[in-house]
Amino acid sequence: MPSIVAELPQWLQPLAVIAIALIVALAAHRLLLLVLRRVTDRVSGLSEAHVAQRLGQPSKWLTIAIALSAVQPALGLEQNVTGLWRQVAGLVVPALIGWFVVAVIGIGFTLLEIRADITVADNLAARRRRTRASILHRIAVFIVLLATFCMMLMSIPAVRSIGVTLIASAGLAGLAVGAAAQPALKNLIAGIQMAFTEPIRIDDVVIIDGEWGRIEEIRLTFVVVKIWDERRLVVPVSKFLEGSFQNWTRQTSQLLGTAFLHVDPTADVPRLRAKLAEVVKGNPNWDGRVAGLQVTDTSPDHLELRALVSAADAGKAFDLRCEVREAMIAFIRDEMPEAFVRRRGQIALLQQDVG
Repeated sequence: MPSIVAELPQWLQPLAVIAIALIVALAAHRLLLLVLRRVTDRVSGLSEAHVAQRLGQPSKWLTIAIALSAVQPALGLEQNVTGLWRQVAGLVVPALIGWFVVAVIGIGFTLLEIRADITVADNLAARRRRTRASILHRIAVFIVLLATFCMMLMSIPAVRSIGVTLIASAGLAGLAVGAAAQPALKNLIAGIQMAFTEPIRIDDVVIIDGEWGRIEEIRLTFVVVKIWDERRLVVPVSKFLEGSFQNWTRQTSQLLGTAFLHVDPTADVPRLRAKLAEVVKGNPNWDGRVAGLQVTDTSPDHLELRALVSAADAGKAFDLRCEVREAMIAFIRDEMPEAFVRRRGQIALLQQDVG
């Protein structure tokens, strides 16, 4: 191959070397995709199309950049052109390496997401793995991007020459930057801490700032809570570590729900209790654990009854409470109208002597 290139005209030799480098790079890229295809076939949960979509472009351009950097000495370029070539390579190659590494990390995170299925009924362990993977994935991407940016900067001679000055003034600069970026750094550190302490997990049901919702997304500095009415509540990560909030699915997704009824003091409570048992037994949202009716308060004109029922998760508990309340009111209306609250009073008739 070198002899063939040497026989070409002088002006054509660099172009021939570049063409050969491109052909070799594309062939190597093709071989890499074949290897990835074989590996993908052995890993359950990953599709060949997904891997090719994620790694195809970054691996292609990375192999081309490495091949061109390798053949640069053989091009016989002038000194100023060689310096420009190396400068461009110093910026492009680290950027492509960072792109490729981020893509690999993304594939690993996708594989963990697939294996941590949170759509099953008992998804506590899956939510724990997915939450930790989500936070660590973002931390890894942040570190890779930071390292890539530093490598690109260090390829610039002017930046390398002032490196000593920057290090000498790093103390004062660090204080200034730290003071300005204190809220962001606080939430970043809180996000790393959350990955291991796990006060919340993906798909947890929480009440925060008086809003009921599910944890939809956990990022390094903030958490997105999907409110029951499709709104999104964006909360700083530090608030979940420093403030109080309700987590309804911390240990298990099972919950108890209540439905309150107000009836006349003369109402037949045992009959209502039997009706409640009948209602929940025929309801698919009831998990069979708890079903009871108790008198929790009294007043001169009514009794307060609390129907306590259990369900497998928060959504089913809410639906069960509504359905129990509706069924019990319908039963009182149709079968026990005397149980409706009635207002009692005394009327005093004042008589006046009419003389």
